[in-house]
Amino acid sequence: MRKKASNVLLCLMPLLGATLFFAGCKKEQPQTQPPAPQSKPAVKPSLPIQKQATSAKAAGIAAQSLDFSKKKDPFKPFIVVETAPQQKAKPAIVSRPGDLLPIQNYDVNKFRVSGIIVGLRENSALIIDPTGRGYVVKVGMLIGNNNGRISRIRPSSLEVVEQYRDDKGRTKKNTIVLPLSKKK
Repeated sequence: MRKKASNVLLCLMPLLGATLFFAGCKKEQPQTQPPAPQSKPAVKPSLPIQKQATSAKAAGIAAQSLDFSKKKDPFKPFIVVETAPQQKAKPAIVSRPGDLLPIQNYDVNKFRVSGIIVGLRENSALIIDPTGRGYVVKVGMLIGNNNGRISRIRPSSLEVVEQYRDDKGRTKKNTIVLPLSKKK
């Protein structure tokens, strides 16, 4: 008989567990009332916004202790380099012969253009001075004893612009074209 009772209990236990499980999962839904008819929302009067007290006043710190006008600015450099106001760029006029480059010791007409390289980033030219020394020059370089500046390098010539002042103080420009030397 004992076996019969244990078999019955074994069969009823899962049934009892399933019943309790499903009975506990039921959600009771509260009774809801139908929504009230829509009416205009009540306008609440706006209250004035109160300004927030600063943390300095809230902590009781006096405003006089926050004056930094007499303090040193930590972001300013120690050494201040004063620069003169920049004027229009004028060509450099070299006064002493010791400051001149070797290419500036001769007249522009005495130079001979031996070769020109065209097609790279910048055109460049090989010029030879009266003593036989060669120089590779580019646009913007100084040449000659009259402060000449190379203005353009073409495949067959080199242009030099010399600036000078006449008797009345006016600036004059003189363009000199040096052709490429012919092969012998």
